[in-house]
Amino acid sequence: MKICVIGGYAPSLVNFRGPLLQAMVSRGHSVAAVAPRCLQSDAIEKRLGAINIRFRPIPLARAGFNPVADLWSLCCLLCLLLAIKPDLVLAYTVKPVVYGGLAVRLARLLRSRRHPLRSAALITGLGYVFTAAAEPIDRKRSALQAMSKVLYREGLRASQVVFFQNPDDQQEFQGLGLVPRAAKVVRVWGSGVDLALFPPRHLGKPHVFLMVARLLADKGVREYVQAARLVQARFPDAIFQLAGSLDPNPAAISKQELAACIHEGVIHYLGEVRPVQPALEACRYYVLPSYREGTPRSVLEAMATGRPVITSDAPGCRETVINGVNGFLVPPRDPEALAEAMVRLIEQPEAETQRMAQASLDLARERYDVHKVNAHMLEAMQL
Repeated sequence: MKICVIGGYAPSLVNFRGPLLQAMVSRGHSVAAVAPRCLQSDAIEKRLGAINIRFRPIPLARAGFNPVADLWSLCCLLCLLLAIKPDLVLAYTVKPVVYGGLAVRLARLLRSRRHPLRSAALITGLGYVFTAAAEPIDRKRSALQAMSKVLYREGLRASQVVFFQNPDDQQEFQGLGLVPRAAKVVRVWGSGVDLALFPPRHLGKPHVFLMVARLLADKGVREYVQAARLVQARFPDAIFQLAGSLDPNPAAISKQELAACIHEGVIHYLGEVRPVQPALEACRYYVLPSYREGTPRSVLEAMATGRPVITSDAPGCRETVINGVNGFLVPPRDPEALAEAMVRLIEQPEAETQRMAQASLDLARERYDVHKVNAHMLEAMQL
């Protein structure tokens, strides 16, 4: 079977979907991986080629709505599908789901009925339009939300299978009528984590916290910084590390704001860490106070490494932590509650910290093993 996998960011084809693509190839399928070009495209193409997957670049902006550019992206996707002639298309992230789905619908009109084209969509999160930090919702974002709902509905009409990474997204999409009634709806435990790449490690030095994320307000970066100030007032030896890159997203933290935090000394900025394993091994606790996620991959990696986790009681995040067992859940947008949870970790006995670390590892093995997640997806797509 010929399979076309469409993503919005080339490195994610390796970092997030690599094991899934490899599993498809190991089952005898021919796979083309599609995403926009970026600085790492040549390296991505080489890594995919090593496992017999062809990388096909397309023009597609990750963020923003530009009708002319997006229409061109749709045309390019359609031409690509007509050239590749896949039997199945799997799209993930917002624009690939929308425009990939629309391209599938158009391709069906132009292809012979003897060569049906199946489609599946993976909802990995709702994106800036649904989760932006601004309150209340302004007119511009309200209009973008309305447009996004229409585009999602039209794009998903192509899908026979729709995957969701958390129950909140599934409930919202179905409640809004965005998912076709005839589509098979499948819930999966995020993208999974490769336990072999993230083996358990002894806990790092006391009082070292780590947050790894794109530097967006919606990830809770500001709450992390504010909580760090509160905790350091009581525990001056506590260390708060932040790793991640600046982003073109409208909710991004600016260079100036980041520079001010670094100058203040409240956080230790690590930049964009690759690979991330050394940073996880050096920390004692992992923190992600995000407002909403599909399922946060960084949390899964921290759990597999054996780290107690503090994250938000928010869609996508709350499923990764059993409160008081492998960490703590805190209300989103609440730096005081976040600081209180950090203090609880600092003050609890060592045996309790070790117990939480083991609980994270157990949960990663039970729910989030990438091979279990991928097997579930392949079965649902009848591959």
